[in-house]
Amino acid sequence: MKEYRFNVFGRIVSIVREHGRWTAFDVGAEGKRRLANFQIPDFVEEHKLAQYLGDLFHENATPKNSEVLPMSPPAAS
Repeated sequence: MKEYRFNVFGRIVSIVREHGRWTAFDVGAEGKRRLANFQIPDFVEEHKLAQYLGDLFHENATPKNSEVLPMSPPAAS
């Protein structure tokens, strides 16, 4: 399982690829995850995730949060 994290215009999301499918999670302030209310098509390649998220949520952009930024996933425990 590979996890990718992004700051999507101020919203922290975690994207996991498992068994050929993407699963999206919202990440809370304490790091807890819950299923997000959006889906990523299986054909989206990992290097295109940020672009896809930007296209999907561009209406949420603000002057302070104007980009989709990759983040480091949490260290494995």
